Amino acid sequence: DRTMPLSRHTGQIPESTWTLGFREMTEPWKGAVGCLGVAVFFAMTIGIISWQALEQPPEEWVLRGRDAGMLWERGRGALLLRALPAGRPVLAIAVGSVPATEPPPPRDRCWHDGGQFCYSWEEDAELRLSLEPPAAPGTECYGVRWSPLRPDVTLKDCFSMANVSWYGGPSIRAQRWPLNGAESPAQPLVSGDLGTNPDGFGPVLERYFLGSTGVTVTVAPEVPLLLSLESHTQFCLETPAGRAEALHYQLCCSFPRPWEPFPNVLLAVPTTSRGVFPPCRSPIWRYHGPEGSAAKIKRGLRSLVRRLKRHRLQEGVVALGERGTAVLAAVDLVPSARRKRQALVLVEPLELSITLSPYAGVTSPLFLHSLRGGEAAGYWLSRQPRPGGSSIPLLTTWKGQLCARLNVTSEVALGWYLARARRLREALGATYVAFEGVEGNSFLEQDVPAPAKLAGDGYTEVLAAALATLGNSTVISAGTRSSHLPLFVQMSPLRSDWSHAGLKGLIPSVLHYSLLGYNFFIPDSVGGSLAGATPGDPELFVRWLQIVTFLPVMAFGTPPWLCCDTWVLNLTRQCIQRHREFVVPLLLKYSEEWQSLGYPIFRPAWWLSPTDPVAFTIEDEFLIGDEVLVAPITEKGQTWRDIYLPGEGHLWLDTNTARVFDGGTTLRNYSASLAEVPVFVK
Repeated sequence: DRTMPLSRHTGQIPESTWTLGFREMTEPWKGAVGCLGVAVFFAMTIGIISWQALEQPPEEWVLRGRDAGMLWERGRGALLLRALPAGRPVLAIAVGSVPATEPPPPRDRCWHDGGQFCYSWEEDAELRLSLEPPAAPGTECYGVRWSPLRPDVTLKDCFSMANVSWYGGPSIRAQRWPLNGAESPAQPLVSGDLGTNPDGFGPVLERYFLGSTGVTVTVAPEVPLLLSLESHTQFCLETPAGRAEALHYQLCCSFPRPWEPFPNVLLAVPTTSRGVFPPCRSPIWRYHGPEGSAAKIKRGLRSLVRRLKRHRLQEGVVALGERGTAVLAAVDLVPSARRKRQALVLVEPLELSITLSPYAGVTSPLFLHSLRGGEAAGYWLSRQPRPGGSSIPLLTTWKGQLCARLNVTSEVALGWYLARARRLREALGATYVAFEGVEGNSFLEQDVPAPAKLAGDGYTEVLAAALATLGNSTVISAGTRSSHLPLFVQMSPLRSDWSHAGLKGLIPSVLHYSLLGYNFFIPDSVGGSLAGATPGDPELFVRWLQIVTFLPVMAFGTPPWLCCDTWVLNLTRQCIQRHREFVVPLLLKYSEEWQSLGYPIFRPAWWLSPTDPVAFTIEDEFLIGDEVLVAPITEKGQTWRDIYLPGEGHLWLDTNTARVFDGGTTLRNYSASLAEVPVFVK
């Protein structure tokens, strides 16, 4: 017999048998097999997804320091900064420059470098995180750098306001403290004039943001930057579209010990050695009289001084505006001993302040004289000339007139301008010189390429440094990277009403300026200088007066005898005396602390209660140093308020009633009549 050979099983289904069997299946059986295949496919897919979810956690550490570290959150494509060892949330950054559906893998492309993490989205951008040298003792810093890989990529990082109160950045028209309540579309982070652009950013700003979790965000000055503020949601930093610019900034965390004040991290505010406290007599009386001629101005000044003497207010400074200064300058430009004596007599026993700006009207004698001398091209900002062409002045508008603006990149032009300011100061017998129009970027406003030195806020920075050489009796209208200079900064005008664009915005502005290092400022005139809903309101005048009593300088536009009755006039005298005898010594004391440690003179409630969330949003109180708390009334018709006393473990003495209260508590419905401002001494 023939034996049939045994066939070995190959692990494969014989094709002919399978095909024949399938053909012989009925239609219901075919459907069942198909459904089984689909079910197997879905089961495998779900298994793979589940495996990935188990294998890849929603958050992954990408860079660790000693006290903190950064994670990548896969779900929304966000960078997280957390404190170690417990992982306390410090900051969340939503990344808008890359698809959130493509998170970086666990591998690091900065090979074998424990101090960096790198990842590249090959068609969009490259991310590089790095540990940086600490900005101050007790801090840990991280560098974040995004580089675009295509010209059309816009880099944008958004910083969450969830459980974080943010401070710093730009001044705005209706200032908020914290910034969480502010709203602004994306626009260049450059200083500006709120009078001409109320929706823009104001004259004092820094590329520096402080979060209540003890974190700072600092952006280098050379980075072209747009900022947007989304109320109670986030603020975003982004690069201009289509310019292929890198976005880089530094994050620093503060880890203060329990016995230390809130803020080592505050030392990260960009500055150099700080100047001495610039003295300024107070109060300032702004001249609003006739300006048609030099003779009318002089008569008006004498009349104002006579009235001040009659009302026993004969101290301080009489401030002459830019127009009045220009009229007197046309007559008294050449100094002489006799003219100087006459000028001093104009305002004796007070002192005189004059006002200049870096602008010259195209029909003004100043500009026309520079043309005759063949100096116009070098003395004024100009457009970049075409090859073989000549420079054309970059004309702009200032106070409704077509003007040229001083070229601060020219040493010759700066020297000429400063020499002219010194001659005018001497000829008019002025003690102080105020400079308006220091803020803003004329090139950016006209969408014209700017010289590298004047990009961003370069103009303001260069001009402020030059004006500081005139001495510490100089006032400027803007500040950016210049808080170390011995200059007074004039605050933006406020509306004559009770809104955040008026009285309610005064204390948030004070805290904002001081946090950024601009402690020596001149607030707007008592009662506000812009037309508001309640002009000439005696109650508004009194509540405004009570706040500025505790600021570096008191300034008046409308004298008290014009707006109010004898009671308010007497109160004004008392406030001026209190400022001179009580406030000025405090400012001198804490200016030394500012110079040595960088701490602001005017401090928020959270300065003494850095872990109490209640303190983070208080915008109607402020501290002078650590020892005086001012809690004025900012609501119309109100004679009581809630007062938060910071600093658990401290005791506070009410200077009006001599009652003593515990710190870390809130006084409910505390009485404050129109004649009183609640002031507590620790």
